[in-house]
Amino acid sequence: MKIHAGVNGRSAAVGAGVLAIALAGLTACGSDNNSSSSSGGSSSTTSAAGGSTSSASGSSSSSASGATGDITCASGTLSGQGSSAQATAITQFIKDYQTKCGSGTNISYNGNGSGPGVTAFVQKQADWAGSDYPLNADQQKQADQRCGGKPAVSVGTIPGAIAVMYNVPGVDKLNLSASTLGKIFNGKIAKWNDAAITAENPGVALPDLAIQAYHRSDASGTSFNFSNYLNKTAAADFPTPANKQWPGSNGQAAQGSKGVAQAVQSTSGAVGYAEVSYATQNNLKTAAIGNAAGKFVPLTISNASNFISKAQVDTAAGNYKFNFDYTYSADDAYPAVLVTYEIICSTGNDSAKLPVLKNFLQYTAGNGAQSQLEKLGYVALSSDQQSKVGAIFAALS
Repeated sequence: MKIHAGVNGRSAAVGAGVLAIALAGLTACGSDNNSSSSSGGSSSTTSAAGGSTSSASGSSSSSASGATGDITCASGTLSGQGSSAQATAITQFIKDYQTKCGSGTNISYNGNGSGPGVTAFVQKQADWAGSDYPLNADQQKQADQRCGGKPAVSVGTIPGAIAVMYNVPGVDKLNLSASTLGKIFNGKIAKWNDAAITAENPGVALPDLAIQAYHRSDASGTSFNFSNYLNKTAAADFPTPANKQWPGSNGQAAQGSKGVAQAVQSTSGAVGYAEVSYATQNNLKTAAIGNAAGKFVPLTISNASNFISKAQVDTAAGNYKFNFDYTYSADDAYPAVLVTYEIICSTGNDSAKLPVLKNFLQYTAGNGAQSQLEKLGYVALSSDQQSKVGAIFAALS
């Protein structure tokens, strides 16, 4: 599978050749495929190395240039849990931050899934959570209580794309509309040579092979966003609203994105969805998927960025929430996307952890970190969005 870098006004330009090389060696976009974080319930910490810092009021005040140019060091221990989609990026950012700031700074992130991450945050088992959907009404109440009655906020920080992965012998290129995907994941299409798939793929020799559809078994932001794409784009064939627990009526469940990708890889006739780097790591082919106008859009970083750029951003109550416009149907706008939100108390944070919490999260939103996202397989925030998200993190108290 090839993922090509896009050059646009929203993010730093990365050469297509450089990105192709970088993505070929990507680790999975989640802890269960990444040696630097764990999906099995135990968090892991990237060790700090080198770099002396000077202390001021309990925190260091060193700053760096280049990829670490947005780092202002602070000492302390910090733990996060949640989204596997952002785990590769967060692991890199933790490495950057700790390498600059030295052994007095210890940050860990457990990419155990959006649902478990929010639960851990609410139960004060994590200092912040990563979630591929903002807090819903019930979660908001619980999170506000955890924050001492003060608002918890959902701050979109790391955008990305969802791949439709498939394993169909002899088929190297595949188009799948939202309608067809909805029918597949609801059991209305059972064979790869079904007339609906054949019509979408003229000239492709599709086998008389049973379709094995795989979805997530766990509470997942990837499931939420992929089911939202299907429901908003092809409601007649996927009528159930978006849900973190997979709402489709057909298929087999697998634990985590790693489980879905491995099931697709090992099963002839399989199809499934996951963050794009799971497809890359497992050498899985990805389909071009249909938008609201019925056009098939291939998965590239540029195409995902183009779709995300049309989202409306809701900043009410201190949040930064992306509302995707699934009616947007440009030929170069890939519509199955997500944004990972950092879930955090706006105020009432542990005073001993506040400096490193603020400074680390500010780094994730700054250009030094965001400029690395495309080569890691993600989409960068625009410079204006970086500033606004960074300001939210800077105001934490």
